[in-house]
Amino acid sequence: MPRPYRLGRRNFIGIGMAGGLSLLNNPETLTALEGQHRDRPGRAKNVLVILEQGGMSHTDTWDPKPDTLVQQLSPHKPISTTVPGMQFTELLPHTSKVAHKLSVIRSMHHTTGIANGHPKGTQYTLSGHVPGGPLEMPDIGSVVAHRMGSSCRYLSPYIMAPGNSEQAKESRLGFMPYDTQVFKTGGRDLSEPGWKVPGLALNKAIGESRLRNRLNLLGNLDVGLPNNHSKKAQGWQQAIAQAEESLLNPKSKLAFDLEQEPDQLRDAYGRGHRGQCYLLGRRLIEQDVRFVTIDVREPLTPKTPGGTNLNWDHHDFIYATGTCNLPGAGGGGRGRYGIGTWWMMGSVDQAFAALINDMDDRGLLEDTLVCFVTEFGRTPKLNKAQGRDHWTGAYSIVMAGAGVPGGQIIGASDRQGGYVTQSAYTPDDYAATVYRKLGLNLEKPLRAPDGRPILLSANGNPIREVF
Repeated sequence: MPRPYRLGRRNFIGIGMAGGLSLLNNPETLTALEGQHRDRPGRAKNVLVILEQGGMSHTDTWDPKPDTLVQQLSPHKPISTTVPGMQFTELLPHTSKVAHKLSVIRSMHHTTGIANGHPKGTQYTLSGHVPGGPLEMPDIGSVVAHRMGSSCRYLSPYIMAPGNSEQAKESRLGFMPYDTQVFKTGGRDLSEPGWKVPGLALNKAIGESRLRNRLNLLGNLDVGLPNNHSKKAQGWQQAIAQAEESLLNPKSKLAFDLEQEPDQLRDAYGRGHRGQCYLLGRRLIEQDVRFVTIDVREPLTPKTPGGTNLNWDHHDFIYATGTCNLPGAGGGGRGRYGIGTWWMMGSVDQAFAALINDMDDRGLLEDTLVCFVTEFGRTPKLNKAQGRDHWTGAYSIVMAGAGVPGGQIIGASDRQGGYVTQSAYTPDDYAATVYRKLGLNLEKPLRAPDGRPILLSANGNPIREVF
């Protein structure tokens, strides 16, 4: 009989280990257990994730370390925030003014070797499960879309914008139905005038009338789907219906139209690619899209010569005032700009502060969980190329909205920012927190293709300080 995949510790509370396996292998018992553990309304209705991929340096941003060794010291000094005793570095002057609306978790970590490369680190962050197991695990967004459905009939319940960064490919559908797969908007530079989502442009050679005829024909074809009640078939049917609605409903294009926003507000976010990506995230949440991930990588433009890969992977010359591709760089700095430049923390600081204020002003923070995440941090020690390498021993993420208490620091790392010293949390715990904020019951399992029960977060516990 099928055995539960990665059976978590929760399944054994109140049941013996052997008995737990026996019970969970019994479909009738499992159905009864599921009935006792139904989802309940949560404080959050929607989730907005800001994924800054590449591994942002925590000691240069959210977790300043002024007392570390001189040779490891960041040149970016600590500054005060709106919360007494709560400090960020001087790279976050705008964000420091909204600190009373944020919870900063300084005690994130994961085991070295599990996911200390960008692909696995990103996949771990997107799914909340250690990658590489026998079953490919889906993104948190796909699970949420599956469990909660869509509140917006003309847009996908899970959208990634623009979804064209180096590691956006690490998004996974796993064993979820097709209609919960992430919709990646694409598009090189959202700051370009008249930017539109390429995939929502109806082929002029076909036209709406001809497209509707084709869809009707597809619906009448005897391909086995209409009479097939399997979850896979239903997922295909729902995905087709969703695509039809997105293509033909004019509201879908309006949702992505940044030119609907006042110039003053667009300026507040910052007129670059990153600022407009963050603004699009707010627009999609306003349309009641269930789960939105903003995945930013600044594109190559004439304004950033040599900036072909502007993510946070600062192996070389992290404190460069322009390109990191300086004499002595080992190759890791190619295409990047220093962390203190406008294209990096300058644009993040302005856009994130504007996002928090804008969402708060519109009442969206009441029922939207906002998460600012990266896949890991950077080494406390500078390397020979004056850069910082990958580091999973300690790093920071930020949460706001949906009842998250503002103005608090959660956990701590040591004097150098190398290891967690208090309230250690992992991406598993982050995922469990998102699910719990949405009201999803962590004891209610998903089902693998072979029928095995799979917990939403087998190894995670919600971060208690944000409840």
